[in-house]
Amino acid sequence: MSTIPPWHAFLKPVLEVMSDGRQWPSRALKEAVCDHVGLTEQQRAEVVLNGDPRAVNRVGWAMSALYRAKAIDKPARGVNVITDFGRQFLVEHPGAITDADVKSLPVWSEYEPTPRRSNRSAVLVDRKFDESDDPTELIEAGIQSFEADTAAELIRRLQGQHPDFFEQVVVDLLNAMGYGGAEQRGQRIGRSGDGGVDGVIDQDALGLSQIYVQAKRYAADNAVQRPELQGFIGALAGRGASQGVFVTTSRFSPGARDYAASIPQRIVLIDGPRLAELMIQYRVGVQVKKSYDVVEVDEDYFD
Repeated sequence: MSTIPPWHAFLKPVLEVMSDGRQWPSRALKEAVCDHVGLTEQQRAEVVLNGDPRAVNRVGWAMSALYRAKAIDKPARGVNVITDFGRQFLVEHPGAITDADVKSLPVWSEYEPTPRRSNRSAVLVDRKFDESDDPTELIEAGIQSFEADTAAELIRRLQGQHPDFFEQVVVDLLNAMGYGGAEQRGQRIGRSGDGGVDGVIDQDALGLSQIYVQAKRYAADNAVQRPELQGFIGALAGRGASQGVFVTTSRFSPGARDYAASIPQRIVLIDGPRLAELMIQYRVGVQVKKSYDVVEVDEDYFD
């Protein structure tokens, strides 16, 4: 059995090391945290099944959780810095910081994707693993946890990009989902005077059937309201269109959703959590870090 502390035991050490205000490269930060908690050479030499150092992996999990909780930020690729909230969070927790402490923060579930698996798997993500979980449940829970962290980072990255970039992401996603056909006939048309339409997807080679797109890169606390949907409907009417997709990095107000459900035009609303889920599912803006094969005995071979 490993003597390395569980990943959540590294939450406070990460913040303590980063409290010096430096911009920490990820690799240097992980090593500094291992030094800070006094891991032995034997502990540092432990590896997981794929060969990665176990201690470094666990520090990485802690960093990921703190990033999702907005206690640390990434001003550049592979660079980490503590935030003002992170300093405050550290002061407010003179004792240990637990996984429950960070998961209780409202921001933790801000962009939680809708689970695509069973309710049991979804519950596993939000509790500690125990010996009663079978291996399949542990694998599914781990995947859910990875995807939740990735979803939160995706939305935060999108909010930091130029609106033109976000519009192109939405078009790329709809193409990846197959709405532009094999030729990927979707294109961004957002520009000054675009009439409230940011993109168009041709459903057929001649463009006889089209889906128009509106993309709003909003902060989490800025919901899309009914008037914005009404403006989009007006833009569709001006183009003689009857179907569209409205995508935002935030959410839709109840009034906006009620309006979309009451009109004859077919309007699909995609909010931040659903957007992140689709980007992960269709591999837009993400990449597969590692894959694992689960093997079992082939019963037919032994018949």
